[in-house]
Amino acid sequence: MKDDMYEKMARAIVDGQRREAERLAREAVEKKLDLLAVIQSGFVPGLQRVGELWARGDYFLPELMSAAESMKAAMAILQPELRRANVDTPSRGRVVIGTVEGDIHDIGKNLVASMLQAHGFEVHDLGADVKLQKFIDRAQETEADFICLSALLTTTMLGQRRLIEILGEARLRDCFLVLVGGAPVTQKWADDIGADGYAENALEAVKLATRLVERKKGNRP
Repeated sequence: MKDDMYEKMARAIVDGQRREAERLAREAVEKKLDLLAVIQSGFVPGLQRVGELWARGDYFLPELMSAAESMKAAMAILQPELRRANVDTPSRGRVVIGTVEGDIHDIGKNLVASMLQAHGFEVHDLGADVKLQKFIDRAQETEADFICLSALLTTTMLGQRRLIEILGEARLRDCFLVLVGGAPVTQKWADDIGADGYAENALEAVKLATRLVERKKGNRP
């Protein structure tokens, strides 16, 4: 019976059925199921399947966005119940993300934030047109692992470089992993400014963040 329900949960994510994902999450709460198992055995496999379909070229941006929103909707129901039961959901890492100052574009940034959250990261989304110091202040407040900077204009890309410089001047550069992205951003740009990583799409950003945070935690005493 549980396996059948888990399959329905996975299918709701794959098909981007937000209301169905919410309904199944509520049903799991009402039936007093193990909610961590519901997440790991029900919803997460659906998200993994979406990643496979994207990699094969069978899914595109609209399907990816629908899947991420469906996952977020389910988690919005499950996480408060887990907190009430004093059960912590495993977090892969803390992320502060936003579009840099002077840039109001946020569709790509929103998708990256949604996919990171759907894959178990604690995401603090500052929105668009974010002052550089605000990224640093929030990262310190939340003890973030990552600062993720999006820029959709060649002029605002310079803000990515400047934030890394500010971190260096404040002797905070080693405290955070800095990831950059956006339409005009390239791996060469990331290398030139000393960023820790660049990804060309949301799923690659999730893979990169997962790999980097595991490496970072592995280096801790």
